[in-house]
Amino acid sequence: MTVASSRRYRIEPRYVIVFATFFATFTAYVERVGFSIAFTDLAKVSGIDESVKGTVLSAFYWGYALSQIPGGWAAQRYGGRIMLILCFASWSLISILTPTDARHTFAISMARVCVGIAQGFLIPAVHTVLSQWIPPHERARAVSLTTSGMYLGSASAMLVLPWFSDRLGAASLLKVVGGLGIAWLVLWLIVGRDIPHRETVIPLSNMEKPGHSHGHAHGHKGRPAPTPYRRMMGSAAVWAIVINNFSFHYAFYVIMNWLPTYFNHVLKVELSSLGGAKTVPYLVMFLMSNVGGWAGDWLILKRRNSTATARKAVNTLGFVSSAIALMLMPGAGSHGIAYGVAVTTLTLGCLGFSRGGFSVNHMDIAPKYAGMVMGISNTAGTVSGVIGVAVTGYILDASGGADNVAGWYTAHAVSAAICLQAMLVFNFFARGERLFD
Repeated sequence: MTVASSRRYRIEPRYVIVFATFFATFTAYVERVGFSIAFTDLAKVSGIDESVKGTVLSAFYWGYALSQIPGGWAAQRYGGRIMLILCFASWSLISILTPTDARHTFAISMARVCVGIAQGFLIPAVHTVLSQWIPPHERARAVSLTTSGMYLGSASAMLVLPWFSDRLGAASLLKVVGGLGIAWLVLWLIVGRDIPHRETVIPLSNMEKPGHSHGHAHGHKGRPAPTPYRRMMGSAAVWAIVINNFSFHYAFYVIMNWLPTYFNHVLKVELSSLGGAKTVPYLVMFLMSNVGGWAGDWLILKRRNSTATARKAVNTLGFVSSAIALMLMPGAGSHGIAYGVAVTTLTLGCLGFSRGGFSVNHMDIAPKYAGMVMGISNTAGTVSGVIGVAVTGYILDASGGADNVAGWYTAHAVSAAICLQAMLVFNFFARGERLFD
């Protein structure tokens, strides 16, 4: 269904866009979890140790970090629509062609770097599209729904892909997720064909409609106005978002990439034997991400709180709760599988809720440059993935391997401390009003 044809069915075009971008993040995270599941199995067969596995799993984030800011620039310059096309076409093909012999660690790592580069254009492009089509009073919900596709995608991957791995082999997962990316690309070519090639529209008030141009959004002769990079990089409010993105993703990427190992070595259970239980953490994260967005909008619209107060309240509750839950996870082995799944669920649910704070704030302070600010912010979030995933592997090895619970306590204590310092930074420096016109 195109944006134009959706009008015949009385579906608002912005809702079509939101659901399309939701499935974009859904598909991308199916790919990420799919590789983690596949490589965990392939590494076990080849006898690869935890530090090498951590290095390979973290390779994706090197590429992802490199392309965030260029992705923000490209989305702002050429439009989110075309960048999403290039993103999905690239990573889907690379996934299908990735080597499946885990002993070829260099080749696999390079492939993961390339997938990371391609997927790095995704979030800036999505936020550029949303900043065009979504009015301010709906942005928290729209952003929360779109980004929650990450967690539903992760849950779906955890539920379905181990089944494929058992029956078709772990190597098949790389082809499955690549094919899914191509399927989304076909959907986007249909749904997104009426989106302008260059996103020039930023709804500035509740009365403005997406899809109409505003003269002050551009420089002379229709050229985009220069991006205020120096002012952005000197803004404490921007750095509050950046630091919180780093901290959120440090905790999230450590859990996402090491969860199969956590289930195997702490809970002493194989993923394929958990059935639907293994999807619960990501399903709750999906739900709580949306709850966080709705809570932020409710505090503003119903409780008449300022935007800054609403964002800080949601952010604080999410980060403090997740820090506590992180420290409960390593002790799950002595309490049983159900307890382990429950505390993992609590951790991811609280992290998801926090996105209604920092993750929406860039649209509050810089709606016209949403893609670029998100590119800067997501670069930090991606660097945390490189650091956190690799460091966790070294911590586990230094503590005697993944079977030693002391290593898990150390790794999770690092994540919890980072979450708490991010919360404090956001409370001191975050702003809710527009800072960049």
